[in-house]
Amino acid sequence: MKDLKLTPLLPEHKALGAGMAPFGGWLMPIQYSGILAESGWCRKSATLFDTCHMGEFHFRGDLVASGFERLFSCRVDSIPVGRGRYGFLLNDAGGIMDDLVIFRLSPEELMIVVNAGTAEKDFQTIRAGLKGDAVFTDVTSETGKLDIQGPLSRDVLESVCEISIARTPYFGFEKISIFGAEAIVSRTGYTGELGYEFYVENDALHELWRRFLADGRVKPAGLGARDVLRLEMGYCLYGSDLDESVTPLEAGLGQFVDFEKDFVGREALVRQKREGLSRTRVAFLADSRRTPRRDYGIYHGDGLVGHVTSGVFSPTFSCGIGMGYVQPGAASPGTSLVIRHENVTINAVVTEMPLYKAGSLRK
Repeated sequence: MKDLKLTPLLPEHKALGAGMAPFGGWLMPIQYSGILAESGWCRKSATLFDTCHMGEFHFRGDLVASGFERLFSCRVDSIPVGRGRYGFLLNDAGGIMDDLVIFRLSPEELMIVVNAGTAEKDFQTIRAGLKGDAVFTDVTSETGKLDIQGPLSRDVLESVCEISIARTPYFGFEKISIFGAEAIVSRTGYTGELGYEFYVENDALHELWRRFLADGRVKPAGLGARDVLRLEMGYCLYGSDLDESVTPLEAGLGQFVDFEKDFVGREALVRQKREGLSRTRVAFLADSRRTPRRDYGIYHGDGLVGHVTSGVFSPTFSCGIGMGYVQPGAASPGTSLVIRHENVTINAVVTEMPLYKAGSLRK
């Protein structure tokens, strides 16, 4: 515990009685009033998440001459100023070193948002791949991050911050001034609901947190609810559903790979496309309230066809849900599966993603 990084909002979490636990090298809030209650509140109103554990890097320079473009699976040079794009940092074998979002701040300036547990390795990998006079810096320690998510998040944000953000498109962002500090407000999200992310100086973080929670429409939520919400959408968690042994094609995320450009890992992915996949990611619904756990075996017929990578009890569906990788023959929606581990047996069925289809994400 002594080696964990601490979010600047730790005193706020303790004052609210949050349950804390390690995550990605940080001590983070897991729940306040309860995971199921917080998940439900996000689906109908607005929840506030501390996401200061996420990593942020800044890049300035020529995208092609510096070698920056070649490091990512998505095309970077076509991202318009004021917009972001999801993509991957891959190894030579096409395995996912991290999934991330790149925001175009200006023609030669970018902000890269990465996962907490991979941030240090990501920074070293990207820096080692750059050449020339490009400037690449890690600004994680000086950047606070809050996410407000839920169908009422826009109304709350505009009321608390006294700004209009209704025209900001999905995966767009705005630069604003809030409580005397400069901030970036992006619109992406990890819950399936309408939502925004604040990247702001740590000095303004506490005031922003308190102002949001002073609005009766907003309640704090921890990483437990975040896990439920993202699984109901079929979104991946790095370290569980994605890692360096998994390719974007196996994960069903090939749409975030631009094969028209050169990038690290491209040859391996081209070869995988040609030879075919031996496994693919699926989502499934259990026929009971039992929760499928990571590494439980997935069976179809009499044979082991894969393993669970993530699972939770879903308050929306009132049953266990999960994701895992299975052989292609067991991947079609409607396929019956059996999840097994020691004395545990859970019947399940493959379902299309997202599982939850009533979200406000793009409204």
